[in-house]
Amino acid sequence: MEIEIRRAEVADAEAGAWCQLKCWQEAYAELLDPDRLAERTADLDLRIERWTSRLEEGVLRWVAINPDPAAPVQDQVIGFASPGPTRDEDAPTPLELYAIYVRAKWWGSGLAHRLMDVAIGKEAASLWVLAGNERAKAFYRRYGFVEDGAPIDEPFFGVPEIRMVRPAQEAVG
Repeated sequence: MEIEIRRAEVADAEAGAWCQLKCWQEAYAELLDPDRLAERTADLDLRIERWTSRLEEGVLRWVAINPDPAAPVQDQVIGFASPGPTRDEDAPTPLELYAIYVRAKWWGSGLAHRLMDVAIGKEAASLWVLAGNERAKAFYRRYGFVEDGAPIDEPFFGVPEIRMVRPAQEAVG
C-alpha cells in the first residue's frame, strides 16, 4: 500500500506531534544528552498545541500517513516536512527547509526523498542541522546541500547547528 503524503490539517496535530517527538527520540538518541532529550520530548500536550497553532496560522507542513489504517495515533503520521520563508537575516536563499523527519522504521524506504521533493522540489534552499548529525548531513548532501559557515548554538537542544545551502537544482529529463 502506497504511503500518502498530503498537506497537514489541524486534525493531524496530535499525530504530527507524536511523530515529531518520536523522530527526535530516534534520530537524536546518540547525539544529545539523554536527560536533555527526555526533557525536550516529554511534553506531548505542548507539542500538540504548537502543531495546532502553527497549522491554524497557515504554516505549511506535509505529512506522510501510515498506510496501516489501524495504526494507533502515535503511529499515524510517520514523517513530515515543513518549508517556508527563510528566518535568517543573512539569508542565502528565500526558502528554508524548517524540518524534515521520518520515523526510524521507515528510514531507507524512499519516504524522506518523497517528502523532500514535495517540500522544496528543485528550488534553492537553506536549512539548519545539528552539527554532529552526520547521518542527516550526508542525506542533505545527496540533494546538493553544502555547509556554508560556522556553527551557531541551538538553544532548544543545547548543541551547535550548522547551516547548509543549495542552489536551485536542474530538472532531469
